Amino acid sequence: MDKKSIIHSVIFNLKHPKGSEEETRFIEDGRSILSSIPVVRDFKVYRQVSPKNEYAFGFSMEFENAEDYETYNAHPLHEKFVSERWIVEVERFLEIDYQSQD
Repeated sequence: MDKKSIIHSVIFNLKHPKGSEEETRFIEDGRSILSSIPVVRDFKVYRQVSPKNEYAFGFSMEFENAEDYETYNAHPLHEKFVSERWIVEVERFLEIDYQSQD
């Protein structure tokens, strides 16, 4: 990858019941922890609304370049969130990374 920005997105389902306190806590913790990593830009949380898709939530964020994206992946807060929360609480997910072709 070159110097173009990267949009990293993941759509997912949680193991928690819909509307539960655990669901809310996971989403809010994800937002606060992952958006606090310095290279993360424009972090957003989405609730999926299309009947064409079985996933419930989405996280999206932007990185200035591939180096920042790699920094994020190796950051201790990201690694801890993945090992202690994501692996434990996420039922299934799909990760997509976009780079503009413009």
